Amino acid sequence: MFAAALTVGLAGAAGAHPHVFVESRAEVVFDEAGRLSAVRHIWQFDEAFTAFAVQGLDENGDGELSREELQPLAEVNVESLAEYDFFTFLHHNGTDIAFEPPHEYWLDFYGGRLTLFFTLPLREPRVVDASTVELDVFDPAYFVAFEMTPETPFVLVGAPQTCTLDFSPPPDLDPQTATMLAAIPQSERQLPPDLMQITETLSNSARIGCK
Repeated sequence: MFAAALTVGLAGAAGAHPHVFVESRAEVVFDEAGRLSAVRHIWQFDEAFTAFAVQGLDENGDGELSREELQPLAEVNVESLAEYDFFTFLHHNGTDIAFEPPHEYWLDFYGGRLTLFFTLPLREPRVVDASTVELDVFDPAYFVAFEMTPETPFVLVGAPQTCTLDFSPPPDLDPQTATMLAAIPQSERQLPPDLMQITETLSNSARIGCK
């Protein structure tokens, strides 16, 4: 899936930037000591990309795609996402917070769409105080467009009662920029610098603080 999309160029998929559309939900997970410990992702892919990704995966020919049949694909794609920092960026007091590779991940297929579930553990759990932790989910190159689920884009899981989360969606693209992006061929992952200055602002951002 992502391995094919990001290295082969999405043959047979849409030709304009962005090439992949993801409806996303992110859970900000705290451990029993009240420390921020992981980010858990749920990413549902668009139908066109799903159709491209699942070709030839129904090994037993029963017309269904089981989690077992999808697991090798999940593994390859979770490994390939590391090159792109899992499109997940966490900052605290001006410092980037490092993640460990996912140890829990799988793909489900339902309603003609693939959904990827995976958990990114923090390399070191972190105490969240009154200073803000910022979590950004997006692709700075805008090859993949992330739209958070309207009802619960980001949620706190196991957080102390004093913690709060504020969500900021990305700004809307102006028509001129959207047209310029649409002209970028699907073989080009890296955008020109002037466009990157714009797409690097298209983050889905959550700010977490605990009193």
